[in-house]
Amino acid sequence: MTALLIILIVIMAFLGAPVFVVLSSFALLGFYLSDIQSAALIVDIYSKFSNTPVLYTIPIFTFAGYILAESRASIRIVNFSQALFGWLPGGLAIVSLAACAFFTAFTGASGVTIIALGGLLFPAFIREKYNEKFSLGLLTSSGSLGLLFFPSLPIIIYGVVAETSIPQLFAAGLIPGVFLIVILSIYSIVVAVRANVSRKKFSPTEIAHTAAEAKWELLIPVILIAGIFGGFVTLGEIASITVAYALIVEVYIHRDLRLHDIPAVMHRSMVLVGSIFIIFGSALALTTYMIDAEIPMIILNFIQAHIDSKIGFLIALNIFLLIVGCIMDIYSALVVVVPLIIPIAINYDINPVHLGIIFLTNLEIGYSTPPVGMNLFIACIRFDKPVLTLYRASVPFILILIAGLMVITYVPELSLWLIEEFGIM
Repeated sequence: MTALLIILIVIMAFLGAPVFVVLSSFALLGFYLSDIQSAALIVDIYSKFSNTPVLYTIPIFTFAGYILAESRASIRIVNFSQALFGWLPGGLAIVSLAACAFFTAFTGASGVTIIALGGLLFPAFIREKYNEKFSLGLLTSSGSLGLLFFPSLPIIIYGVVAETSIPQLFAAGLIPGVFLIVILSIYSIVVAVRANVSRKKFSPTEIAHTAAEAKWELLIPVILIAGIFGGFVTLGEIASITVAYALIVEVYIHRDLRLHDIPAVMHRSMVLVGSIFIIFGSALALTTYMIDAEIPMIILNFIQAHIDSKIGFLIALNIFLLIVGCIMDIYSALVVVVPLIIPIAINYDINPVHLGIIFLTNLEIGYSTPPVGMNLFIACIRFDKPVLTLYRASVPFILILIAGLMVITYVPELSLWLIEEFGIM
């Protein structure tokens, strides 16, 4: 009977059942087989939510991100970036990488970035004689670049699940995130030089003009950095300040949005938040069962029997997480997988903050990894191209990102230097 139920749940998953239904089904089956009352499960989930006060920042930051995405902020940011970097070979590509990272950091969803910026940037690439394959690959793979930058929702969720300092995670993600953008930019410059792509003339006047137009949006990262790392406000307070600031800028200063548009924007952002919390709750249920069943200890014993070095464990971990990243939603992966690997990683003397950056970088790459990376299908719809075309277009970028992942994995100082240098708690 148990085997039949497991097969039924697996079939449900392959037939497209929602992730939270599959996770909840496995959790309830596990608790039933363990003779544990399901009421204990509800109490445990409630306790986790009520004892994690930073969770309320997720809907606030998401709302702020959607306000920016629904306004013309993306155009102003792209125009400023183009004026700043357009004179470089591959300038438009560098602009795209920076702009996509900025918006993904605020929305927490790479799909929103591809949809919001894809229609603006893809025609610009074709206009400037970039190869279509390169353009598609860059826009598809850069949709998730901002996941390592504050106030990224996956960083907050990792901090909650792993019980790790969120300010430390924000600081730890900064240099690795910039590093990934830099290596992709170098590749873009090489491609642009070989293709003899035209460049804009460097114009201080245009830089000043576009900076003046985008100045209010450009102040947001400054406010976040000063607020969080300066110790002036808590995470919840800076989230509220960000929303209020975004509303004032986009409604009253730029007037891209009207007050009667805000409920619709709020609705769209809360649909994402609702889906995250439903997955979060169901994944917590499954995680609770696995911890009660001592599954992490079973996995740890198996790994220790077959892998006797830290390097070997990190190689296996990266392979596993790349697979997880392309077949699981990032929020499900965070809540289900993190509690399993944290005790194992600590046993191999891996810093939980460094582990978080490794984890998120893997999932960031997994978004664009064939055959089922989410970005591939979103880009397929956005650019009206066959998914196989996007598979081929994404491969060079995935290989570069994997090379970057190896550096991030085996050079922990890249993630931990800022924390140690400035004593971030």
